[in-house]
Amino acid sequence: MKYQNLLLLLVLFFCGNVLAQNNQLRNYTLEDGLPQSQVYDIVQDKIGYLWLATQGGGLARFDGEDFKVFREKEGLASNYIQDLQIAGDRLLIATNKGLSIKNADSIVSIKGRQINTVFEIKDNVFVGTNRGLQKVSETGQTVDLTLHPTLDAAIINDIAFDGVRFWVASNKGLFKIDSLLNPTTVENYDTSNFMALQLWKTTLFAATFTQGIVVVYTADENHETVIKNSPTRINNLSIVNNQLWVGTDTNGISVLDVENFQPIRSIRKREGLAVNHVRTSFLDRDGGIWIATSGAGLYTYFQNDFTHFDVDTGLEGNRVYAVHSASNELYISTSESGISKLDSLGIHKIVSPEKFDNVKIKTITQDHFGNVLSGSDGKGFWQYRSYSKDSLVYSGDTLETMKIDTVQVPTEKHNIYNEDNGFPSNWIRHITSYRDMLLITTYSSGIVKMQYDNKEKKYIQIASFATAQGVEDLLLKSSNRDVEGRFWYGSQKGHLGFIKNDVVTHLGDVLDAGVAINSISFYKNQLYLGTAGNGIWVATLSDTPQFSKLSGAKELTSQNCYQLLFDQEGHLWAGSERGVDKIALGNEGEIVDVFHFGRNDGFLGIETCLNASAIDKEGTLWFGALYGLTKYETSIIAEATDQKPAITFEDVSVDYHSVFSTKNVTWTSNKTLVLNPSQNQISFAYRTVDLMHPKDVQYRFQVDDGAWSPWATDAAQNLVGLNFGMHTFKVQSRNHRWLESEVINFPFLIKTPLYRQLWFQVAALLVVFGIVGLLVYGYIKRLKKKNRKAQEALKLQNHLLSLEQKALRLQMNPHFIFNVLNGIKAMGTSDPQKMETTINTFAVMLREILYNSRKDVISLDQEIKTLHKYLEVEQLMARKPYLYDVKVTSDVDPEEILIPPMLVQPFVENAIKHGISVQAKDKEGVLQVRFSTDNKNLYCSITDNGPGIFESQKNKKATSHQSVALEVTKERIESLGGKGALELKQLEENGVILGTEIRFRIPLETDF
Repeated sequence: MKYQNLLLLLVLFFCGNVLAQNNQLRNYTLEDGLPQSQVYDIVQDKIGYLWLATQGGGLARFDGEDFKVFREKEGLASNYIQDLQIAGDRLLIATNKGLSIKNADSIVSIKGRQINTVFEIKDNVFVGTNRGLQKVSETGQTVDLTLHPTLDAAIINDIAFDGVRFWVASNKGLFKIDSLLNPTTVENYDTSNFMALQLWKTTLFAATFTQGIVVVYTADENHETVIKNSPTRINNLSIVNNQLWVGTDTNGISVLDVENFQPIRSIRKREGLAVNHVRTSFLDRDGGIWIATSGAGLYTYFQNDFTHFDVDTGLEGNRVYAVHSASNELYISTSESGISKLDSLGIHKIVSPEKFDNVKIKTITQDHFGNVLSGSDGKGFWQYRSYSKDSLVYSGDTLETMKIDTVQVPTEKHNIYNEDNGFPSNWIRHITSYRDMLLITTYSSGIVKMQYDNKEKKYIQIASFATAQGVEDLLLKSSNRDVEGRFWYGSQKGHLGFIKNDVVTHLGDVLDAGVAINSISFYKNQLYLGTAGNGIWVATLSDTPQFSKLSGAKELTSQNCYQLLFDQEGHLWAGSERGVDKIALGNEGEIVDVFHFGRNDGFLGIETCLNASAIDKEGTLWFGALYGLTKYETSIIAEATDQKPAITFEDVSVDYHSVFSTKNVTWTSNKTLVLNPSQNQISFAYRTVDLMHPKDVQYRFQVDDGAWSPWATDAAQNLVGLNFGMHTFKVQSRNHRWLESEVINFPFLIKTPLYRQLWFQVAALLVVFGIVGLLVYGYIKRLKKKNRKAQEALKLQNHLLSLEQKALRLQMNPHFIFNVLNGIKAMGTSDPQKMETTINTFAVMLREILYNSRKDVISLDQEIKTLHKYLEVEQLMARKPYLYDVKVTSDVDPEEILIPPMLVQPFVENAIKHGISVQAKDKEGVLQVRFSTDNKNLYCSITDNGPGIFESQKNKKATSHQSVALEVTKERIESLGGKGALELKQLEENGVILGTEIRFRIPLETDF
């Protein structure tokens, strides 16, 4: 019976120890940067920082990783702080030498007596001192309040307001006051020594130092009071998760049910605290619980699904190199301390043979026959079996009284396999057991196959696989056997291969990365490889696997994979130097989610060891690490809550001066920051405080409507060279679960410089245009004046030319007129009738010439009529007759074609006088005048059958009239038709001169 009782006690002890492990305590001390081990109070600001009041170390700000300390040299009234209070953007600090107020960038102190508690309500700040209550005035001074003679002389420890009245805890009792300013009712509710107050709904918990907790129901008009038995020497009361946490001087924390005051748990030295002196407990906004102690620093407390084992709970060492689950037992190798067994009775050391002392055991397995096989570094492997053997026990003094009983005697069987007895290597990487076979992977001597001899109870080597058999890389790192009987191995250089039916298939560097394959695992029809620095790779299980890197919605915490393990729910667990990742896989084998567990999540082992993981028949996971053994019970999995992180701007700096602390920049939190044109450098500092996972917070930012930056851990951004105008800086954070915060914005305006503003540019353009206009106007005016003079000169010149042309048109060849008049005279006696005809024709021609000379242009029809009259007169006066012909070829009516008057007559006269009239007497003269048009020009040709222009010029007598008339007419034609408009040529055929042709063109002008 006594053994049964002892066994029951051991089981209860072990179970209690395991349950206690689920309530984890993590300690922050001086080694972590905490300035003092005596922490008296904890508060949290809107950003998420924890602020710690210490005794002698000043004020400390904690972000989950680092402590920033503020002391007297930064402006504190004293380094001894009793109490803290958040009041908007200010932190109120109660010290033993007065009150300090921390703003964004400064600390202002009001020296005075010791302050034990500080209380802020409706912008009024009250402090409880060692002698009564005080109020902080608007001028920044503390003023004594006169409330009650007893209270005014008492040590004030705490203040609470229930919505109607104030409650004041002092060493001379609990006081109830209707107002702290000009009160009408002040009642000494209880005369005990009260240390702390805590409101919960309509209940006030008032803790005395030695007489328990007074419960006051504030909604009751009579304020019914009940005294509850509770721990003594109480320092603080806190409401945490609807539980009352009572901090004491000597007994740690007692957690009580707020409804019935029944104890829930205790947190003391036995549960992991270094001291039992607790000053306060605090629940942060993310659900984390923090404990301030006097003498042991700061603790964070959390419940989790991990149970941790180390030397303090029975392990032989903290470094766990190998783990193996068999039946109801777990075998563990630690440091250089051999093997231990964990079962329902606790942890037991297995005594190893002398030759296997002080050796690192890197792999453990159990075979089909109950043998435990352990592979070591440098001493081969050890076969161990514990069993019971029947033994006969004799009793009695004589033969007649002798009795024979059979008892079970514990017996152990040991065999060691190493180089001394023929085994190829003393360095064992991994042992795999199946049926009666062992496959032993060595460090550098290949793979050895052994078979169990049941008669001899030992293993016999039957085959080996090394370079000669096809294992091309002998620096082996991992191995495992799949369900189809293939034995896979991975090497230090990333080579992969398998052995099937004693045939080696070496696949080479299947990942093409040259990294070590640390772990090989199988799930369903998939083969998984965990590598050193290159993540996890997966392929369909076959003789020729094609690998792809495991990826998806999230990334692994680390690319170093030391352990791979599948739980009963199909989640893949990957151990690394940062803890373990629980990986949820999708239907296509992609990563759906990653849950990381590190030190702050209860995985206290931190860095996992190579292949030191196991799953037992209950589905419990076991992980070996550098700092102990960790158990994870999948039946009580508690997934992370989906609570978004909060992000806040910590500071905004313009030209390296903080906007939050300087007044030279116009800005308030609900307005736009306005910057001068020269202030185009702006820096943003932002922060998401994750007290439990500070290193896993990432940020991204966006400027205006640009692209979001990649996620990064940088919590600051500097913008330079921004364009003028309105901008918006946006930033967002995500936590270790990749839950994203809301996007926060910071609008700011960089004023446009004067020269870039529209009104200024318009005004400048108007001025420039005005100046240019004036210059252009002056230039045009001068140019017009100059042109006017030129035009007047041209007009005069044209007028003179016109007069000259008119004079020339009026001129007739004096010889022709003389001949006409002499001919008329001769005709008077010889042919009166012809004389009369000649006079009439000559008169009509002169009249038309005089009429046309007054006009700049006449119709072509009129010009032809005048030309006919002139030709008739010339023919009447000629010594011998000649033929002439005038024709028009045009789609335009000659009456509508305009031509300068007397333009053709000089050329006709020249053809008659120097062509027809000088030809041979027997040759009849012929004169042809032709007019034609196209879309642009009027063409005219005058052709005679005289001796030719060049011959006639030799015999021609110079006459100034004809020379000047022809020259002026040529100038007139070229002025109208351009250079080359007039062409004179001699007509020839086979060396015979046929006559002369004059051609010219002028622009076609019509009167429609």
